[in-house]
Amino acid sequence: MATKKGRGNRKKRESFSLSAFTIILIITFVLGAITHFLPQAVMDGEEIINGSGVVAASFSQTLMAPVLGFADAIDICLFVLVLGAFLKVVNKSEAIEDGVEVLVRKLKGKELLLIPILMFLFSIGGTTYGMLEETVGFYALLSATMVMAGMDTVVASAVVLLGAGSGVLGSTVNPFAVGAAVAALPEGMKVNQGIIIALGVALWLTTYIICTMFVMAYAKKVMKKKGSILTAAEKKAMMETYGDDNEEPVNHLNKNQKWTLIFFGLTFVIMIIGFIPWGEFGVKLFEVTGFVTGAPLGEWYFNESTLWFAIMTVVIGLINHMHEHDFVETFIDGADDMVGVILVIALARGASVLMTQTHLDNYIIYNAAEALKNVPAIVFAPVNYILHAGLSVLVPSSSGLASLSTPIMGPLAATLDLSVETTIMEMVAANGLVNLFTPTCGAIMGGLALAKVEYTTWLKWVWKVILTIALANIVILTIAMLIL
Repeated sequence: MATKKGRGNRKKRESFSLSAFTIILIITFVLGAITHFLPQAVMDGEEIINGSGVVAASFSQTLMAPVLGFADAIDICLFVLVLGAFLKVVNKSEAIEDGVEVLVRKLKGKELLLIPILMFLFSIGGTTYGMLEETVGFYALLSATMVMAGMDTVVASAVVLLGAGSGVLGSTVNPFAVGAAVAALPEGMKVNQGIIIALGVALWLTTYIICTMFVMAYAKKVMKKKGSILTAAEKKAMMETYGDDNEEPVNHLNKNQKWTLIFFGLTFVIMIIGFIPWGEFGVKLFEVTGFVTGAPLGEWYFNESTLWFAIMTVVIGLINHMHEHDFVETFIDGADDMVGVILVIALARGASVLMTQTHLDNYIIYNAAEALKNVPAIVFAPVNYILHAGLSVLVPSSSGLASLSTPIMGPLAATLDLSVETTIMEMVAANGLVNLFTPTCGAIMGGLALAKVEYTTWLKWVWKVILTIALANIVILTIAMLIL
């Protein structure tokens, strides 16, 4: 009876679990309904007096908001489609997966070195393109490796999740986080990409160091048989699944895989260079590089990045001698994998569109600015971070949260004469923190299941890491808010 009851309770909980899509739609309709209960706007001729009130949303406006949101976010949506295709073509070569396996085998006897090396590699993927969902396959690969090295699958899970997650938390040019946030700012509001990248690097590296220290300390204890956090049942499942290495080992990369990895890295290096505003630093070296995209490196945005990734997808396809039909099918499959992300972006942007149409954003911004005008930066920064951590539980998607939050918080920070760049990174960091443990993240739940680690076990181990990261983030962001 206890088992049946437990299953029943589990099914009941699952039935109340809402996806990001549903949450954003609910938020959109709630926003539309709220406009009917707030003060109606006071007009000064044909213009609305800032903060005086809102224009009640019609039913058709609320329904149309997601459609208009898609149109408004078409540049980032197209980029995400091509990025998905690029990653799929790279994965088709198995270059990344085999490259990691070759690395771990060459470090035989020095297995602890795997932890900082792999976590740093995963973190690079996180900070540049938001690598998280793509990591699920690595849980199984690293679980087998770590078990062979005398560790456990909590170590493997932490290497993948905290490694990639530390990069996502400290996103520099991640289009799903900082890219979506910058794109969601009101038209005409500009930010300094150099400051965003610098803050991203600071958050990324401090979080990476914290995570690496915790993981290595735990791994040493496990190797000395002094404290695996896994239960007896989990250990049994771990050994049954990963206790024997029956797969044919990969001892080297073929020529095509080596070139694939080179061009894979080059693609993101060029994208990073393209987003850095070199002109603001007086660097004129890249002014002649616009012959491919029409814009020189340093002036790129989503359209230029989309073209660049499309070109490099073709290049990597040629490197691996993919037949035309195979390449096209893989390209389409990769784009198809990103449809869910694109819908979240579009739906969230729809909420932003509705707020603009009804002047709800104007009402919130000006009245919030009035309430917070005497709040010092030293208070604003941690409060904003905590606020977005709470919002991230409801909307774990970084792009979705960015599209919902930035149109309000960006102008609010500008109104208060605070750093818009720091405000953006507070949202990014808070969302990245929550996505290290939230059960609404499919990558976490799927990866832990592959590693045979119960979610409750993961929470029991990771909570100290999360708390330490949060404190470090708040200190860095508060200092940045004070000096920028």
